[in-house]
Amino acid sequence: MRRNPLISALFGLLILFLSGCGKAPLHHQESFVFGTRVEILVAGVEEAQARPAASAVLREFDRLHRTYHAWRPSELSDLNSALEEGKTLTVSDEMAGLLRDAQRLSALGDGLFDPGIGKLIRLWGFHADDYKPALPDPEQLAAWRSHPTGIADLTLDGNRVGSRSRQMAIDLGGYLKGYALERAVAILREHGVTNALVNIGGNVMALGSKNGTPWSIGIQHPRQPGPFATLKLRDGEAIGTSGDYQRYFELDGKRYCHLLDPRAGEPVTHTQALTVLVTPRQAAGTLSDVASKPLFIAGERWAELATRLNVDHVLRIAADGTIEVSPKMRERLGFPGGKPTLREIALPPAE
Repeated sequence: MRRNPLISALFGLLILFLSGCGKAPLHHQESFVFGTRVEILVAGVEEAQARPAASAVLREFDRLHRTYHAWRPSELSDLNSALEEGKTLTVSDEMAGLLRDAQRLSALGDGLFDPGIGKLIRLWGFHADDYKPALPDPEQLAAWRSHPTGIADLTLDGNRVGSRSRQMAIDLGGYLKGYALERAVAILREHGVTNALVNIGGNVMALGSKNGTPWSIGIQHPRQPGPFATLKLRDGEAIGTSGDYQRYFELDGKRYCHLLDPRAGEPVTHTQALTVLVTPRQAAGTLSDVASKPLFIAGERWAELATRLNVDHVLRIAADGTIEVSPKMRERLGFPGGKPTLREIALPPAE
């Protein structure tokens, strides 16, 4: 059994904006990019100004998707081919910057967020839009485990990129949506838009407010329909969620999700979902996309990594349904259906 990723994206998006809809007219545009549905809501300006601004954002999303697709012909796939051949390649300033930043964030998260495990992703079949309920070839998986590689093996000398391992394959799927949020906000501001909400398949960033009131979103429960919690976003805040309900297959009664632990070489089973809220700062959108991954994979150790990544608003739902929250996240949550039992986890102080 495998959930259709398009249906999951559409359902999650409906939940997301259910609490964000209001009586005031909003400009709305949507598309299907990055393998998911994206939406842009613009408030406070006339249609003649909102439409070209939102259209420019969607064009930028298309550019990013084409440029950094790991498995279709693109600048990134050209780099992966060169690395597999043991060669170095000169890349654009933008790509060099993204790779350098992704490598830095991976190190902060103990390598649990690792865009360099593209070949492991491919072994599990999660590189494809239409993946199949099948386990990897045992010999190929054992071979990967015996010589694992990650983005730490990437070498960057200015714009010249190489790798210490030919097993390197870069997949920026856990990073690019956050960077796209940053680009969306920049483009909207260039067009004079100061109030908007941008959603890329559950990765959300707020700009200003919704006609004077905070943008409000719903957080989907991984095993129940409808939003079980709500959040009011402030200007410049971003939300990122990782869940085992978005891309997965079931085989012999066991769920295999697309979130892979690079240490074990297999899907995580101890966490159902993890959401982070990143407060306003430089690259808040990027961090919101990245941070949910290592915290999801870390499981019970998530608080330690949250401190290291400077993220203090976290909600985790464990495999047994236990809901864990950081103190600051608990203060921000609303529960339209009644407050569930929460386990508050204090974050350790920064070293």
